[in-house]
Amino acid sequence: MYHSVMSSLNSFLALFSSLLWGTADFFGGNLTKKYKAVAVTAVSQSFGLLFGILVILFTSSWLTPNLSWNGYVIPGVLAGVMGFGGLTAFYAGLATGRMGVVSPISSLSVLIPLAYAIFGGEQPSRTQIIGMAIALLGGFCASGPEIRGGVSAKPLIFATIAAFGFGGAITFIARGSQVSPIMTMTTMRFTTFLIALVLFAKFRTTGGFSKKDIPILIGIGGADFFGNLLLGVATTKGLVSLAVVLGSLFPIVTALLAFKFLHERLHKLQYLGIFFAISGVAILSVG
Repeated sequence: MYHSVMSSLNSFLALFSSLLWGTADFFGGNLTKKYKAVAVTAVSQSFGLLFGILVILFTSSWLTPNLSWNGYVIPGVLAGVMGFGGLTAFYAGLATGRMGVVSPISSLSVLIPLAYAIFGGEQPSRTQIIGMAIALLGGFCASGPEIRGGVSAKPLIFATIAAFGFGGAITFIARGSQVSPIMTMTTMRFTTFLIALVLFAKFRTTGGFSKKDIPILIGIGGADFFGNLLLGVATTKGLVSLAVVLGSLFPIVTALLAFKFLHERLHKLQYLGIFFAISGVAILSVG
């Protein structure tokens, strides 16, 4: 009974993290069509640090840091560096207008933490492996891969950097969360805040955002922070492999928001991908 409850909580938290990430990516990608990707990342993730500090204060979750590899500081710092680079590359790629190239490739980032979990000794059941495989295929297809027409080098480069950045960040999030999810996330955001300060000083600007952009940036920062936090908690409630696969379904949310608010048409492959993703989640729920 306890194992079943923990498994359900693992899945719910991971799926909710996908919802938050997909929403943050939609609004972040739109904002980078007006402003530089690095500025959107720096400012939004700086707001993410504020959310982390508030959570620690209200929940008394402070944990004394140490520089041991088995602590939360080193994984949090590495997650921050890789996450910042991956998110900047992802937003820059979306700004090129080639979501059908950037989103599918970046969604393959899940293979890095998935390999880490499997080689680390996790042994999902056969049913869970089948469900994860179908869900992964669904997430890839639902992101709208472009299979026709030429592809320039720029979106491919951005997408590849994003994939390695996201994959590395999620792996370190999972590792640090074994000690403390909230402290790992806050360390991650503190790291990105320091990177942002360096960039602000170098370019002598905070991005040139207008007042009406601030609520959007706060929302992006909050959604991304809590998406990371929920995934981190999910990895402590069950299989890491299951959590990272369900957390990787965020391209579906981005695609559906683009369909709803930007009136972007969904291709037949995307509808098929959504079906596969739902089917994979259904199989995992009974696995």
